[in-house]
Amino acid sequence: MRVVVVGATGNVGTALLRALRTDPRVASVLGIARRLPDRSAEPYRDAEWASVDIAAEDLDEIVVGQLADLFRGADSVVELAWLVQPNRERDLLRRTNVEGTRRVAEAVVRAGVPQLVVASSVGAYSPVGDDEPRQEDWPTEGIPTSHYSVDKAAQERVLDEVEAAHPDLTVARLRPSLIFQAGAAQSVVRYFLGPLVPTQLLRRGRLPALPLPEGLRMQAVHADDVADAYRRVIAERASGAFNVAADDLLRGEDLAQIVDHGRLVELPPAVVRAALAAAYDGRLVRADPGWLDMALTVPVLDTTRARTELGWAPRRTAAEAVEELLEGIATGQGLRSAPLRPATPRPPGSSVLPLRHTGELRIPGSMDRYLFGLYLSDHFTGATAGLERMELMTRRYRDTPFHAELAEATEQLRGERELYRDLIERLGLPPRRYRAATAWLGEKAGRLKLNGRLERRSPMSAVLEAELMRSAVLGKIGGWQTLREHAGDLGLDPTQLDELVDGARGQIEMLDRFHQYARERAFREGRTTSGAEPAVRCGSRSPCGCRRTTVGRRSRRSGTAPPSPDGGPPARRPSRRSWQARAPAAARRGRR
Repeated sequence: MRVVVVGATGNVGTALLRALRTDPRVASVLGIARRLPDRSAEPYRDAEWASVDIAAEDLDEIVVGQLADLFRGADSVVELAWLVQPNRERDLLRRTNVEGTRRVAEAVVRAGVPQLVVASSVGAYSPVGDDEPRQEDWPTEGIPTSHYSVDKAAQERVLDEVEAAHPDLTVARLRPSLIFQAGAAQSVVRYFLGPLVPTQLLRRGRLPALPLPEGLRMQAVHADDVADAYRRVIAERASGAFNVAADDLLRGEDLAQIVDHGRLVELPPAVVRAALAAAYDGRLVRADPGWLDMALTVPVLDTTRARTELGWAPRRTAAEAVEELLEGIATGQGLRSAPLRPATPRPPGSSVLPLRHTGELRIPGSMDRYLFGLYLSDHFTGATAGLERMELMTRRYRDTPFHAELAEATEQLRGERELYRDLIERLGLPPRRYRAATAWLGEKAGRLKLNGRLERRSPMSAVLEAELMRSAVLGKIGGWQTLREHAGDLGLDPTQLDELVDGARGQIEMLDRFHQYARERAFREGRTTSGAEPAVRCGSRSPCGCRRTTVGRRSRRSGTAPPSPDGGPPARRPSRRSWQARAPAAARRGRR
């Protein structure tokens, strides 16, 4: 079988890649994401990759056509792409979550793929006021005060229409409970908590008491168990809806036991909601009150159908999934994709790029310990500044053909930086954190004088940034080569260092192509390297020379759009079928 996974770099997508890799019936997997992961890392290395933004504005025909080209020959397409943040940009969320699903479905039909599998959620269900388990026939009208639930309900209507219009297409939808794994811990922090929440308090035994709204009960499931359900649906070419959750239902006292002391403080839900609303309005947290409304009123899931028809059963309890998540939050765990990137800084022992060695790591007596420690610290400092710059470039140039490659290089640099940190710690060298902090501040300050403009970016910025990063990567190669020279004395694996050198040379090749793209536009009137340009599809004839498919998220003009009658800019092309026409009544009420 050939399987295409849209949204393959997120929580469930990453777990699904792991699951599909173990199934001998799956011959190949194509991962599609807006931002590519580090494809040298597990589990991303075993898939093919293409970059498409399913939420590209006013490019409906182009996006569907791009997706259909990628879907042809597939036995199943799994649609997992979903945007949780930014909460306050409702148009963007709907365009991604609802219209994006419609685009994927239309591309599946156009490409002749026999099965479409879509990630729905417990959040799609209508609210309840009891703990009676509900099966898949419970209404999916959503919870009007939760934007997540409103969009999930609207997505269900899209799938209903697709099934009705194309009875020969097998459509399956999975409705899982909360999905946790350690690798997704920092995405939970970024999406819901925010930088001001003291996540270290989530270590076992740290909280003096656990405050929760009265009556809270929660189902959860480990990401690997959800991925196994998807794998079974694909293999069996199953259709219809499937609830997915672990067996245990967690209440407030259970959650208090998980944080190691059992002391629970139950608060009136109205008080908790008011406090959350105030914190959200003050931008202290990123979760709006709708998330609490959904948590308190979603039904308990009955998973009988998944067990009987798919032979599925969870291998971990909900409590174990929550424990793993909390540990991951407290220790900064993550994976090497943009959605799941780890926290920085992170505590010892959680490197995202495992350091390979051939024996005991040590500094031999023949080496000057102080100078070598200073050398490693300098490279860690440089890696800190380089990562900051590459993250900035990834954000700035998201509407260019290079966005996916810049995102991939960012995750590679993140892993390499952690490798230096891990090596310094395991050799017992002083961390010299002040140097990394100085480099971080210096990189931030350098942004103010890169092109002499404070009010806006100059087209020259991309040229200079490419040149700066190319010089930084050349210096990085020197560092890997130095470690390669002394690998035997240090106990390092020389093969890993050779791989790092090769990877850095690939980054230079990409930066060279980006530099060419930027310098062709930097000094010409009317040409930019920002989002002002129309989004383009990368291919063998594209400016960057790569063969990936990239469609810009925010581009508002298409090369095929007709000019306006007054000779001005091309008229905006409205989406063929608006989300509003497809949203259920509950969704429209929620928006009001």
